[in-house]
Amino acid sequence: MREALTLKCPECGSNRLYRDGWRRLADGSAAQRWLCRECGYRFSERRMEKQGGKNLKSGSTLNLNCRVCAPESGVENSASRELRLMENGQTAEKRAAGATENPKLSELLFSFAWWMKKEGYSESTIETRVKLLKILTKRGANLLDKETVKETLAKLNWCSKRKACAVDAYTIFLRMRGERWDPPIYREVRKLPFIPTEQEIDQLIAGCGPKTATFLQLLKETGMRAGEALRLTWADIDFVNRTVRVTPEKGSEPRIFKISNMLLEMLMKLKAKSNKDRVFCKDLHTVHKMFWRQRKRVAEKLGNPRIFQIHFHTFRHWKATMEYAKTKDILHVMKILGHKMIQNTLIYTQLVDLKTDEYISKVARNAGEACSLIEAGFEYVCTTPDSLMIFRKRK
Repeated sequence: MREALTLKCPECGSNRLYRDGWRRLADGSAAQRWLCRECGYRFSERRMEKQGGKNLKSGSTLNLNCRVCAPESGVENSASRELRLMENGQTAEKRAAGATENPKLSELLFSFAWWMKKEGYSESTIETRVKLLKILTKRGANLLDKETVKETLAKLNWCSKRKACAVDAYTIFLRMRGERWDPPIYREVRKLPFIPTEQEIDQLIAGCGPKTATFLQLLKETGMRAGEALRLTWADIDFVNRTVRVTPEKGSEPRIFKISNMLLEMLMKLKAKSNKDRVFCKDLHTVHKMFWRQRKRVAEKLGNPRIFQIHFHTFRHWKATMEYAKTKDILHVMKILGHKMIQNTLIYTQLVDLKTDEYISKVARNAGEACSLIEAGFEYVCTTPDSLMIFRKRK
């Protein structure tokens, strides 16, 4: 890692970098990829040149400043990129044994992606469905033969939810071709989500880098989805009124949230270093990769394996559970989450039953201390004869 200290991120100037594998260039040489631990920017540095069929170290330390993740404008979605690679024949050599050798496979998937684009499907939905169909073909399915798709799904060691998603993707594919089939039945087994303690969440946030910590603190205070947080622009944040406007996804309702002074300061520090319209990196894969590495480091440092179970969506579950425990108002929780159907919100009433009635008590001697406790999530209980205000919060 000593070599990484001599490099700096072209985006924020930090030298806190991760190695992120090698990137093959068009001229046959290779470039070391780097991932900035501060801002999530990915770039590559040329280190190897291909000579005589062998890769030799080059004396050049030229920084290519080549961004690996997609640019802000003119972005090429991952589905189109994978389809382009398939057309170039780069994925054909890696196809598993027994897979379908269909010369028109890339054309089918490209037509499928473009058809969904015209039908108004989101980029994430297009990418996910194309990826599922691509995996099925690698496992031996022929997209033009419905029975081989059924056989492949039956052999795969996937959970019922993922198989149901694959069935849905293939059903949409057949709809594009004007065909129908008798789909296999895979029912999702619903489970109660894992709810960590607030202390574990705060420990994880404290152990992450500035940008990741800001992202997680935003998820904790608002309960928004990770995709909604990545869509945020600086215009969505009102630094005067301390509010954040959420552009919804998955057909949910738009919301507006009040944020704490701590989160406001974290966002202001990011804005001072940012020269872009978006608050965070647009590439969800890059944000996930940085989060997984930092989560692993925090879990190992604290010796707490429960932290490994915390994902981006866990913050949304935690926020909903705490709000219902505090208000006992399911419609209030439904409004915070942006749900249109109350059935999706009722699950959090079961999670609250698992909570104990243990509280943390705090005493405020003046209005300033009382405001700080309210912002930290404490609720007012009473005032003593000595004019001391008592607050409490669930553990």
